[in-house]
Amino acid sequence: MNVTRGFTGRARVDNPGLPPGQYDAGDDWPVLSAEVTPDLTPADWTFRIDGLVGAPRTWDWDEAHTLPGSAYEGDIHCVTSWSKFGVRFGGVSLDAFLDVVRPHASATHAVAYSHTGYSTNLPLADLTGGRAWIAWEYDGKPLAAEHGGPARLLVPHLYFWKSAKWVAGLRLLDHDEPGFWERNGYHERGNPWEEQRYSGD
Repeated sequence: MNVTRGFTGRARVDNPGLPPGQYDAGDDWPVLSAEVTPDLTPADWTFRIDGLVGAPRTWDWDEAHTLPGSAYEGDIHCVTSWSKFGVRFGGVSLDAFLDVVRPHASATHAVAYSHTGYSTNLPLADLTGGRAWIAWEYDGKPLAAEHGGPARLLVPHLYFWKSAKWVAGLRLLDHDEPGFWERNGYHERGNPWEEQRYSGD
C-alpha cells in the first residue's frame, strides 16, 4: 500500500502547519454537511467517471476494491476554520481510476458529484499526480457515514468542501463549471494557504 504525506471564533495557535485563519481541532472532527446524511451501504455505492474520457466506466464497491490500495497521511483543513493534523485515510488513488478511463487531452476540469446530488468543481490538475483519493477508511476503520462513508472524495490540499462526501462520480470537462457551494459564493478553487474561502479572495 502506498502512503503519501502532505488537510471561527477561536484564536489561531502559533503552529507553522496551520494555514492562515485556522485552528487545531485536536481530537475533534466537526460534522458539517450541506445535506442530510444518506442511508447508503457499500452494496448500494457506485462510482462513475465520464465526460471527456476515452472509456467511461462505473465501478461498484467490489470492483473499486480490486484497484491498488493507497493511503493518505497528513492534514485536512475546513473552510469553517478548523484543521485536523495527522489523519490517515485509506482507499485508492484517483489516478488508478483515471488510468482506466483515459482522460482526453482537452479535459481541464472536473465536477465531482455525490449520491445526494451535491457537487463541487475542481481543476483536473488538483485530482492527479497523487493528490486525490477515493477514501473508504479512516484511521484503519470503515469511514463513518457522517464523514462521507461508505466512500468520499479526498483532496486534502484544498479546503474540505472540495472532498465531496458520498461521492458518486466525476464528470470531466474542458471548462470550469461551479458546484453547490461555488454557486453560493465560495471560491472556485479553495486553497487553504491562500485563504481562498469566498469568491474574490
